[in-house]
Amino acid sequence: MDRKNQEELPSDLTKEQLLAMYRKMQLIRGFEGTAKKYFEAGEIGGFLHLSVGQEAVPVGTCSALRKDDYITSTHRGHGDVLSKGCEVKRMFAELYGRTDGYCKGKGGSMHIADFSQGIIGANGIVSSGIPIAVGAALSIRMRGTDQVAVSFFGDGATAEGSFHEALNLASLWQVPVIFVCQNNLYALSQPWSHSARDGNLVERAQSYHIPAESVDGMDVIAVYRSVEKAVDRARSGDGPTFIEARTYRFMGHYVGDPGAYMPEEEQEEWRKKDAIAKLRRQLKMWGYLTDKVDEQIATDIEAELQDGIEYARSSVIPEPREALNDVYVHFDYLGRPLKEESNHA
Repeated sequence: MDRKNQEELPSDLTKEQLLAMYRKMQLIRGFEGTAKKYFEAGEIGGFLHLSVGQEAVPVGTCSALRKDDYITSTHRGHGDVLSKGCEVKRMFAELYGRTDGYCKGKGGSMHIADFSQGIIGANGIVSSGIPIAVGAALSIRMRGTDQVAVSFFGDGATAEGSFHEALNLASLWQVPVIFVCQNNLYALSQPWSHSARDGNLVERAQSYHIPAESVDGMDVIAVYRSVEKAVDRARSGDGPTFIEARTYRFMGHYVGDPGAYMPEEEQEEWRKKDAIAKLRRQLKMWGYLTDKVDEQIATDIEAELQDGIEYARSSVIPEPREALNDVYVHFDYLGRPLKEESNHA
């Protein structure tokens, strides 16, 4: 998309939709900044992988989805699950390891799931969500619904065997799945340019006879339009699509990683492309956002974040014996759960 087209008032998106995208991106960045603050203060345990800079990809993607559509996510998945509908307070409760969290405090930052919203799991194992999304898409086809499944993953996942197996099966079965690669140029500290010879991901996906395109992952409108087109294809029965969203994380691989392997000039160039700043400028230019409204959005988000922290702090810490719950679910011969929750065998 050229600069002129970026500045044109979108005819396919309403003021309300665009403001919702803007607020959601701001919420994600605020959530991660708050999580970082309390992680560094010692209130949140485990690892914390932030997606600051990448907000346009999940927001643009999930803005094109319905509540009953499915997503799978990654260890860097806060933005993905918040975009799909997760609540800040239950997200914080999960990070704090409390019973009111989405996984009762057992999953933490890297494993948030909420089946009621089609979030069938963030996952700490690189590329593991990709075949899960294909399985969900196969179930859609077998059940005859018009849902779609989306798999978020990073560029590092494309070097895993499960990526290739999943794309092959998705193409063979023509299931309604959309592969969204959040290519932030680094797999931990490995530059994308060192991962494959002439590593063109679009051509790699096309080799499986899957329609594929690369999109500016720092432009939420461009991401939305690309995904919307893929969703229309999937709902119409035309099979999978691969989208490479070129983006960047403004921090190291995890909180505590200084990112010394990321050249300063590279970081400066990508920060100039900040998707939130871009959309803010566009909204003001189109007359959709005033300074007063922008300030109110920031105030409301800050209040939501602080309420979420207090909710997490006041939530109950699970008893040690509860670690043995939710390990197995027993099914009958038709695959129906026999009970909601089951203890260890």
